[in-house]
Amino acid sequence: MFLDVLRRRNPALISAAIALHQSGHLPANTYVLDLDTISANAHALATEAGRLGLTPFAMTKQIGRNPDACRAIMEGGIEAAVAVDMECARATTRAGMRLGHLGHLVQVPRAEAAAAAAMRPANWTVFSTDKARQAATAAGHAGHDQALLARIHTEGDEFYSGHEGGFPARDILAVADGLDALDSAHFAGITTFPALLFDPETRSVRRTRNLATLEQAATRLHDQGRTNIQINGPGTTSTETLAALASAGVTQVEPGHALTGTTPWHAATDLPERPAVCYLSEVSHLYGGRAYCFGGGMYVDPVFPPYQVQAVVGHDPSSTATLDATLPPPQAIDYYGQLEVPAHAVVETGTSVVFGFRVQAFVTRAYTAGVRGLATGNPRVAGIWAADGSAASWPR
Repeated sequence: MFLDVLRRRNPALISAAIALHQSGHLPANTYVLDLDTISANAHALATEAGRLGLTPFAMTKQIGRNPDACRAIMEGGIEAAVAVDMECARATTRAGMRLGHLGHLVQVPRAEAAAAAAMRPANWTVFSTDKARQAATAAGHAGHDQALLARIHTEGDEFYSGHEGGFPARDILAVADGLDALDSAHFAGITTFPALLFDPETRSVRRTRNLATLEQAATRLHDQGRTNIQINGPGTTSTETLAALASAGVTQVEPGHALTGTTPWHAATDLPERPAVCYLSEVSHLYGGRAYCFGGGMYVDPVFPPYQVQAVVGHDPSSTATLDATLPPPQAIDYYGQLEVPAHAVVETGTSVVFGFRVQAFVTRAYTAGVRGLATGNPRVAGIWAADGSAASWPR
């Protein structure tokens, strides 16, 4: 599905991945990132956010917190990151990004609160009074006052399984007063996830009940006299969704997959952001009429019902075949993927294999590698990194 869009809107990335792999500059099991396109996508998002008065924070877990990609995002005009967890916070700050938001979706563990406070996040989300106290105590020891966002919910809100949590929205006035009463911390605003979701029936993006919960809570806070409230509204963010979020009162947005053109909406509609990521493998061996290619990064973010995955296969970018592929089920370790090899196709050990799907690099054991210069026809690898954003041990 995403491969179709990649072949149509950024075929140079597929060609570059094959050429750099065959020349020995890229290893198998690598998420290949088009840094120039990522920067252009970030610029489109930052420009529209600026026009609407929104503050954008980049989510980089999908691309493994790749430091070169972080710098490309900053070149595009998004200077701060949202960290899904402490590893995200460490990796993005190492890359030079400011830490715009921490604690959402994953709360900061108690033993890491001091490390979190030392990074001075502009916003720190808490789900409970206990977590708020931990954040405040850590900020006090670090010598600053911490802005806290309260994660809120009400009946009918939509959450992915395992993402639930937060303060009851009906208690928001008391919650705000309680956070303000903490030493070295204060109430800064509210958040939820997801504020928007892709609707497969309409093939577009819809508001969730969560967004209405934010709007209603914000009205109550404003009626109480609170001003400059931050309203954080992540979820299926694109340049095309920012106006709707701004009209709902949102002040902070968090593009993630939009930076690589891989939200589910991007698979259904050509949006301003172009696809900027593919997964590179190579044929390991052949068995029973199938070619087996190396895995390690074959986690496909399940935003669509099961569909026939395909891959572009070849030794030369100018001569490739598109083959049906079978990836291991989520409950299995992805040692290998399998390619159906028709009788007329020639597939050999070492052949490059390029997939296009919605990636989540941070939960894999894959490499990430940024590539520049696709538009000039002279692609070059900026660096090769592990999936947690640290330096890879792969030899150059």
